[in-house]
Amino acid sequence: MKAMILAAGRGERMWPLTETTPKPLLKVKGKPLIEYHIEALVKAGCHEVVVNVAHLPHLFYETLGSGSRFGLTLYYSHEEEGPLETGGGIVKALPLLEPDPFIVVNGDIWTDYPFETLSTKQISDAHVILVPNPLHNPRGDYALSDGALSLAGPRFTMSGIGLYSCAFFRGHSQKVFSLSHLLTQAAKGTSAQKVTAEVYTGIWNDVGTLERLNSIQ
Repeated sequence: MKAMILAAGRGERMWPLTETTPKPLLKVKGKPLIEYHIEALVKAGCHEVVVNVAHLPHLFYETLGSGSRFGLTLYYSHEEEGPLETGGGIVKALPLLEPDPFIVVNGDIWTDYPFETLSTKQISDAHVILVPNPLHNPRGDYALSDGALSLAGPRFTMSGIGLYSCAFFRGHSQKVFSLSHLLTQAAKGTSAQKVTAEVYTGIWNDVGTLERLNSIQ
């Protein structure tokens, strides 16, 4: 199975740290945050991982290299024109991810989610992981209805973890757009795509501010 780590954002809310270090390369407990994802993906059986880069891309190459020291192959999807956001970034990287379903994880989250549970899951179009709402997102993003993503009912927060088919993104040009746009269309029932979901109650932290980064050190 292949996977993609979304790492192209500028991390402006964590300036000035991210002026010289991309957010996924900030250290947690002495190790770059992204390395925890890579190690967890290897454990889940992923041997090819794509990392999209835009801000200070050379630091990813210098830090992670070819991926051989982790036991996998790393590919870099370079967004030369600037970050394409989550959806556009995945669309650009699709040639590196085809043909089978692949895992996607945000490079700036801290979690103990067991990716191996996704590596054996059968999906139609997509399956996403939700988490209980943190203090910074009390209203949540999506609800669950009979195991499917919905907007009706109590909402949870999108974790930035999911399993996606390539078909989920086909037909979209390589432009700037958010993955949440496609997920919301499915949740509304305005697209033919089927997105299932589940709630994970283990460790999860959106490392979006210096305060949240310090809280997990």
